[in-house]
Amino acid sequence: MTGFCARVWEETASTRDAIDALPFVRGIGDGSLSRERFDYYMTQDALYLRGYARALASAASQAQTSDEIAFFAKAAHGAIVVESSLHEGTVGSVGEEVRPSPTCTAYTSYVLSLAHTQGYPELVAGILPCFWIYTDVGERLTAKAGDLTEHPYGEWIATYGDEEFARSTEQVKAIADRLAEGAGEATVARMREAFVRATAYEWMFWDAAWRQETWPR
Repeated sequence: MTGFCARVWEETASTRDAIDALPFVRGIGDGSLSRERFDYYMTQDALYLRGYARALASAASQAQTSDEIAFFAKAAHGAIVVESSLHEGTVGSVGEEVRPSPTCTAYTSYVLSLAHTQGYPELVAGILPCFWIYTDVGERLTAKAGDLTEHPYGEWIATYGDEEFARSTEQVKAIADRLAEGAGEATVARMREAFVRATAYEWMFWDAAWRQETWPR
């Protein structure tokens, strides 16, 4: 692995190590996570995906090639239809009365700000961690868990340890590398910032689920 993705992956190594060490991630891996915490996470994730799907749709609208338009449009559809079915099977339909947590609000607002105030390269870089971090965690949890048939969170692990999801991640990485290769230094610096910050938000999102974060009253 070379290019932009290799550099930012190495740069975020400490954050990714911190993700692996989170009690939420360890608990979902060994099945010890409480159902209350998992349901909180799934509810917030369903809310986050609504905004993330809009960011993916914006990437489709800004893409310059037919393949990339089709890819991001399909990814936006998948975020709502495919992944949301996983959430609905766990916590049911999440209505408008459910309030996004502070971290969910911040992360969603950040990726949407990239869609509306930055260019296509920066948006792709900010979208990438949600693909790549989940693939990375999912594949390693799958390897550790083995047979997921009786695992309490087997469906979740299988979703993100899936080969098709990994292929989607590789497509976004290839797009990011191509865009960085053809961009100036200032654009690449903004892409780096987007990737690093979104990776930090991934850590914050799982940490917030463990704490069952609420708004100050």
